[in-house]
Amino acid sequence: MTCLRLVLGDQLDPRHRWFDAVSPGVLYVLMEVRQETDYVLHHAQKILAIFAAMRRFADRLRAAGHRVAYLRIDDPDNLPSLTANLDRLLALHGATAFEYQAPDEWRLDAQLRDYAARLNIPARCVDSGHFLAARDEVPRFLGKRKRWTMELFYRHMRRQHGVLLEPDGSPLGGRWNFDAENRKPWRGDPPEPPDLRPVHDHRALWASIEAAGVASFGDPSADAFRWPIDREEALGQLEAFVEHALPHFGDYQDALSSRAARLFHSLLSFALNVKLLSPAEVIARVEDEGRAGRAPLAAVEGYIRQILGWREYVRGVYWARMPGYDASNAFGHDRPLPAWFWTGETRMACVRTAIGQSLAHAHAHHIQRLMVIGNFGLLAGLDPQALHRWYLGIYIDALEWVELPNTVGMSQFADGGLLATKPYVSSAAYLHRMGDHCGQCHYRRDAHAGPRSCPFNALYWDFLDRNTERLAGNPRLAMPYRQLARMPEARREALTERAAQVLADLDAL
Repeated sequence: MTCLRLVLGDQLDPRHRWFDAVSPGVLYVLMEVRQETDYVLHHAQKILAIFAAMRRFADRLRAAGHRVAYLRIDDPDNLPSLTANLDRLLALHGATAFEYQAPDEWRLDAQLRDYAARLNIPARCVDSGHFLAARDEVPRFLGKRKRWTMELFYRHMRRQHGVLLEPDGSPLGGRWNFDAENRKPWRGDPPEPPDLRPVHDHRALWASIEAAGVASFGDPSADAFRWPIDREEALGQLEAFVEHALPHFGDYQDALSSRAARLFHSLLSFALNVKLLSPAEVIARVEDEGRAGRAPLAAVEGYIRQILGWREYVRGVYWARMPGYDASNAFGHDRPLPAWFWTGETRMACVRTAIGQSLAHAHAHHIQRLMVIGNFGLLAGLDPQALHRWYLGIYIDALEWVELPNTVGMSQFADGGLLATKPYVSSAAYLHRMGDHCGQCHYRRDAHAGPRSCPFNALYWDFLDRNTERLAGNPRLAMPYRQLARMPEARREALTERAAQVLADLDAL
């Protein structure tokens, strides 16, 4: 009697209840499969990190006494699809039952649900036990409201899980949200904390990935790869963040810098998304720092909001809107991505830094993703599906359940406002206020027309102008539309002309 239990590459939680006891009748299966490397073009470090973490996890299971079958990417018996490999392994081991943890991505959930239904042996899906909200909790809580907002759901989650509350249930510090205090630019002081993340040499693994014919992009070198591949390393990274970065995280979480890639961000999203860490333990650890007075409440609340609020919220939106959400394109945008999305070779300094950093490290922080790369994509009318595939492939932490709502909904407003209350667009003024790139840029931030004017300026006003009918009634855009209405006709014409020039040859920017 053998029960085959499937563990996916983002289900590497050693504390899952499956592993509480060792049973000779259970066989755990992990596989490096081309289905998962090839559905979009992935960053080399993303493939490396997931495979290395899977291999480390399998080793830990074996050391604990569990039976493990592991398919490597270069194994001659490895078939291209997840289910084809499962068919072979079920037969090979004479399995009498099949179990799997609920996948976080819709395509895998549908694939495994259909597969399990066709089996002639008992099959069961269990919860991963990772998230703090059920898949359907967002629509159950917000479904009857005219507009869904993260803030309402976040407060609900705070109350439900007793996070950052006074004994009477009111919010700690008298406010639910301290976001207004967390918008400072960084000018170099305090200094960026030291990078204490682990260093791994994965040259042998990378050679096997290349030999298997897996296509990728980005930098796979050992010097660039600094990601945790087991729970102990992830916990060490959490502690380093809490000690060295959390006290300044709130002030500078929205800052842009050409001199510091990490600033005061935790870079824990990969460890969270493959389940080396649980959101509950990260939230508790950060809350402890705030209650002990070792980190400002604004920093603590801002960080917890990203996990307890936004992370859980976008997952709920994803499951409520799939399938079909990935095809959203409210503006009908269809321009292909410029070539410099794959090289970083653009004269726009802020974009060059954000994309270059993404190519080098498989990571960029949320403001680079939203207000630099995503901002440009929306203003320029880039195809939101192409942009979604790029984000999904390039970022180490990008799994579809979290990336798709952030890209299609938050960044590109392609869902027409289901997720975000306004399009997140700006001219060069915001980028200059929050960053230090403008002084070293080929383009002039204070110019709105002419060949050296910042492309963000003309594209911003052109975007508002061409979408007046759709967006002018949005109260959060009332001020720029008033400015547009008062703008002299000659200036509007100059901006339209400059925008047309920019859009005519995006590759040349």
